[in-house]
Amino acid sequence: MDVHIRHLRYFVAVAEELSFTVAARRLFVSQPALSKQIRQFESSFRATLFERSARAVSLTEAGQALLPNARRVIAQWEDAQRAVANAVDAQYRTLIVGFQAKIGRGLIPHVTATMGAELPQWRLLFRQIGWSDPSVGLAGGEVDVALAWLPVPAHGGFSWKVVATEHRLVALPSTHHLAPRADLTFADLAADPFIALPAQAGPPRDFWLATARRGTQPAVAAEAATAEEALDAIAAGTGIALLPAGHADLARRDDIILRPVRDLPPAELAVLWRSGDDRPAVHTFTAACHHHLRTATDA
Repeated sequence: MDVHIRHLRYFVAVAEELSFTVAARRLFVSQPALSKQIRQFESSFRATLFERSARAVSLTEAGQALLPNARRVIAQWEDAQRAVANAVDAQYRTLIVGFQAKIGRGLIPHVTATMGAELPQWRLLFRQIGWSDPSVGLAGGEVDVALAWLPVPAHGGFSWKVVATEHRLVALPSTHHLAPRADLTFADLAADPFIALPAQAGPPRDFWLATARRGTQPAVAAEAATAEEALDAIAAGTGIALLPAGHADLARRDDIILRPVRDLPPAELAVLWRSGDDRPAVHTFTAACHHHLRTATDA
């Protein structure tokens, strides 16, 4: 098996956490997938790197020998990535923006115009990322900044700024018995089956299921990898889902009814970036999002 940087990152995470479960959360992968990757990695070396028991994980002598070298290779690869990114920036000056649902709110035209006026040598490229990645592409280096709803992964080395606060709506199939009601409380909805984000989404999945407000686990009728999948499942009568008020125009269709849920805490939209990325384009983009969304809310 050819060894990739991903395998080294997986090995280092388990070696540092000494827990496959904790390392899996840190890496945004499932624990079974991580265990499988580590077993394949060990096979490539024909060596056991970890001693495993029901209560503990520890490094073998082979694992201890590999760890400093793995860290060094990862650091060198990150240096190489930065060097290439800097060279590309110098030539093309592209800021890649990750998002998980259609942005709307007039945001793209505004920030594009602001970037063009303040940093004309830069251009924006928008890339949609599935809900199964709670870092919205930042962890894997697919994007430079991301628009995401809090909470975000605590272990990813990310910084963020909240740029909008919105109350939450519920999307119901038009035939739902609550559709005639003008507004609702969460107690009206809690027993309904919900359309959920994938399990890999982590804390955002719990937030949009309002798990903290429940005394029992929610009934999950289906998982959706994208907003479009969720809306189609709702329209088909499979379940219901919460969404931010700013998505109302994007979700409005004949077979779906949107209603405010008046007793849930609001959702916070943030711009995320990798901690330590101090490029002017990151700050200009963040400030433009904050200014536009604050102005739109005030209006």
